[in-house]
Amino acid sequence: MSKFELLLPKMGESVEEATIINWLKNIGDKITVDDLVVEIATDKVDSEVPSEVSGILIEKLCKVNDVVKVGQPLAIIETEYVKSNKINLDPVKETKNLISKAKEVATPPKEFIRKKIYSPLVRNISKKEGVTESELENIKGTGKEGRVTKNDLLSFLNKRNGDLLTSQDKQGYDLSQKDKEGIYEMTRIEKLISDHMIKSQNESAHVQAFIEADISNIWEWREKNKKIFYDREGEKITFTPIFLMLVAQALKEFPVLNASIENYNVIKKKNINIGMATALPDGNLIVPVIKNADQLSLIGLVKKVNDLAKRARVNQLLPDEVKGGTYTISNVGVFETLMGTPIINQPQLGILAFGVIRKVPSVIETNKGDFVGIRYKIILSHSFDHRIVNGAMGGMFIKRIKDLIENWESDLLI
Repeated sequence: MSKFELLLPKMGESVEEATIINWLKNIGDKITVDDLVVEIATDKVDSEVPSEVSGILIEKLCKVNDVVKVGQPLAIIETEYVKSNKINLDPVKETKNLISKAKEVATPPKEFIRKKIYSPLVRNISKKEGVTESELENIKGTGKEGRVTKNDLLSFLNKRNGDLLTSQDKQGYDLSQKDKEGIYEMTRIEKLISDHMIKSQNESAHVQAFIEADISNIWEWREKNKKIFYDREGEKITFTPIFLMLVAQALKEFPVLNASIENYNVIKKKNINIGMATALPDGNLIVPVIKNADQLSLIGLVKKVNDLAKRARVNQLLPDEVKGGTYTISNVGVFETLMGTPIINQPQLGILAFGVIRKVPSVIETNKGDFVGIRYKIILSHSFDHRIVNGAMGGMFIKRIKDLIENWESDLLI
């Protein structure tokens, strides 16, 4: 007989642990390859762990609400119990197994007695805000299979209390409480973000470069085509997919920016997978990844960006959709931010922030002389790792993107 350990898989560069939400299989259940065994939650997405083998689940190594590390065993599967789809047990052992399963069903663990399953974060917020079990049961969930998400709970709290003072930040704490004098412990998500940011600052030699671009051609093109595009495709066209297309083109010309460092080795990436920093309604931040961005048309990028952003807001992204990024962009302009100094998303070598688009007076050069006119301008902020990317290359990279912005074909068809 052979025993197989089902491990918590790696779900992204910055994801090191997950919380057990729900067991989808019970001890004694037959399992085939790719059957979903256990449901987990990370600081980014909820997901299920599939089995890599066929067999019988003989032991659960973790309980609901346990926090487990990547690579840690979750369960034991006996792979030689299953032969020709029949359980190879003698009658006595089979009877004992049935009795054991009957007892398990008759006396379920305490955490399964409730009608719904809630994530640890939802439970913690509920406890802090005094939400009763019956109130939780009546909240309409927008998560997978109707699960109550953090956003659902926060919306309920805002309506129940009748004001915005109970709206919480991305870690689930009352913002008004943080303004009060005293000490509070960082949440698990705050700790993860803190560690990830410090790690990036410690590992990468951060350098910033800034450049201003005239984005008038793109602005006017979008104004001209956004209604046409919506009527035809049923999708809103924002600036983000346009930025993605131009960055993907520049990365093909500057492939060293599409690489990572491991020890003293530079790992060049064949695929251009651009992470798109996305702010969620509750203030949280997640980075969905557009795989092979350079191979998508503008229409394809628009649909992909809208789809990922929409599902990110309701916590429906898959683990594979938030990992594998080779470069990251952030559209900080949506918050009317002029520019920023973004921190590199490890193990990448660069990140580009697009500031707010402003209508400003500008000097316009012509063959008949200079004059002042109104133009739309944007500032690009490029953070890059000076261990590999020197100042000249970092500057040429954003200069190339500036040129692509300013030379946008205003008669481009969609």
